Amino acid sequence: MKSTLNTTNEVNGTIVIELEKADYQGKVEESLNQFRRKAQLPGFRQGKVPKSVIQKMYGKAVLADEVNKLVTDELARFLQDNKLKILGEPLPDESEEKRVDLEKDETMTFYFNVALTPEFELPVEELKVTRYTLEMEPELLDKQIQIYQQNYGSYLSIEEEAVDTDLIKGTLTEWEGDAAKEDGRVVENAILMPSYVKDETVKKSFIGTKVGDHVVFNPMTAYDNNEAEVASLLQDTKEGIKGIDSDFRFDIAEVTRYKEAELDQGLFDKILGEGAADSEEQFREKVEAMMIAQFKPNVDHLFIHEARDQIVEKMSDVVFPDEQLKKWLLATDENRTPEEVDEDYPAILEDLKFYVAKQKIVDENDIKVEIADVEAMAVEVARAQFAQYGMTNLPADVLQNYAQGLLEKEETVRSLYEQATESKLIEWLMEHVTVIEKSVTTKEFGEIVEEHTRLHTPEEQDEEPTQ
Repeated sequence: MKSTLNTTNEVNGTIVIELEKADYQGKVEESLNQFRRKAQLPGFRQGKVPKSVIQKMYGKAVLADEVNKLVTDELARFLQDNKLKILGEPLPDESEEKRVDLEKDETMTFYFNVALTPEFELPVEELKVTRYTLEMEPELLDKQIQIYQQNYGSYLSIEEEAVDTDLIKGTLTEWEGDAAKEDGRVVENAILMPSYVKDETVKKSFIGTKVGDHVVFNPMTAYDNNEAEVASLLQDTKEGIKGIDSDFRFDIAEVTRYKEAELDQGLFDKILGEGAADSEEQFREKVEAMMIAQFKPNVDHLFIHEARDQIVEKMSDVVFPDEQLKKWLLATDENRTPEEVDEDYPAILEDLKFYVAKQKIVDENDIKVEIADVEAMAVEVARAQFAQYGMTNLPADVLQNYAQGLLEKEETVRSLYEQATESKLIEWLMEHVTVIEKSVTTKEFGEIVEEHTRLHTPEEQDEEPTQ
């Protein structure tokens, strides 16, 4: 077996694979013998079918299969051994003069056209890229801290008169006239909040009450015949309260009022972790840093996108194997027409240029992503997802378990690997390009992101070309 690369120019070539009969004959014979051992044909015992019959029945298919395996394996080996950087995939040359006749040709020659990655210089040091630093508006920080206080507050028993947002607890007793109804319902530990009562008269009858008071009312009237709400009050099902239209007496045993959490060590520990802040000033600083950190993915995206635009511009004169790439695009998507490929190609070429530039930077600067980097990225993704729901101080084992779940999905691992690679690329770029720091408020940054999204959707695609 002999394989060579014939280059037409710097970015186009053909891999030529020559198979002699000796390369494939042994494998063909072995496969035919396996068929013969298993074959069951009328008039012959298993394993005793004449070889000529097996050859006639399966010979051509087996030959095609074994030759295809050999050529496929050899093509992959040749690319790997020669460290060929190609774009897309090799495409078989299907021109008439290069077709193989399996029945006549003992020496078979296969041709695969390849698009070669161009060689070029990339003057990264000439790039001047904006990096946004964010300033948190005081009112947004105040609002977030108030949300924490609300979320971590608690209900406390009070002796004061009830207001509409208090929780009123006590015993509900089905009432008839001036006394409890015989064999009527009794609900211990009933709970009611006046603000949820729909009937204004009933609602007002609870406002101003205290422990020891009682109120007689009709639950159906109070909740405008909403069976779900009445069932909840009576601690029953909707089916269980069918036909109930009685008055009930609510004997108030406790009134509790929600009190926001104090800005004290207890709240600091719940939000940030034990001992992370020991004063309100430190707490505010760390909450602000947490809020700003949530913008980092968009900060990184704008930075890498501006770098991308400048890199693509620097590569304007780099020659790519356009025609071969168009053929590959057509071959990989049968629903695509040549006209559609021509229309889409300029945008695809920009993505390809940046992809090639990134690979060049990664390869030439030995930027490596280890499994530890992927695992760390999984933890950060988990942390960001929980932070969206205000869960900022999760135990390390909870984050690790969630991250481990992410790492069990092959598609997610690929995404995490790409994110980790891009993160390292951004770090490298920030050390080697001229970074223009620009300070903006989070509101201004949000407007910048919104405008960027508007300008680059839906035309821009995030998918990277296959190499």
